[in-house]
Amino acid sequence: MRLFVAVVPPDDVVEHLAEHLEPRVEAGPDLRWAGRDQWHVTLAFLGAVNDRRFDELTEAIAASAGRREPQLLRVAGAGAFPNPYAARVLWAGVETVEGDLDTVASGIRTACSSVGATPDGTRFRPHLTLARFGHLTEATRWIRALDPYRGPQWRAEHVSLIESHLGESRGRRPRYEVLAEFPLG
Repeated sequence: MRLFVAVVPPDDVVEHLAEHLEPRVEAGPDLRWAGRDQWHVTLAFLGAVNDRRFDELTEAIAASAGRREPQLLRVAGAGAFPNPYAARVLWAGVETVEGDLDTVASGIRTACSSVGATPDGTRFRPHLTLARFGHLTEATRWIRALDPYRGPQWRAEHVSLIESHLGESRGRRPRYEVLAEFPLG
């Protein structure tokens, strides 16, 4: 199973962002835009996890999530990976209005590692992946256009364990399946 742990924004937040992006999507045919059903804030990308570890993993995530409070979040700002001048990914930032999402992510990563499901080593940067460029691209105009966006706040009350099924959605995008949800607090 190819797994990750994430916070998924609620429908009203997704709709607000989608409406904001709509004219920009039409202006950016050179980008492969992520579907709104794919928007999430990855706390820990685990990659391939053996099925036999599933029960241990869910117990560890549940325990970690239970020690953290719900988070008040908002989609705000924009950026690009690996950098704005040679970008492959365009993203919308996610800021913590109340709480400490970094601590939630750190706790989840530690919990996963403790049962042998070690997350990738990338630094946690809360964001929603909006689009991918087909090749390294200078993305500063896209960032300038999207950076002023400030979406509605939402209370993240749980984290989700999600399985990624590669190439199973329209356009060969991954299909995401929520396997379990774990309440914060």
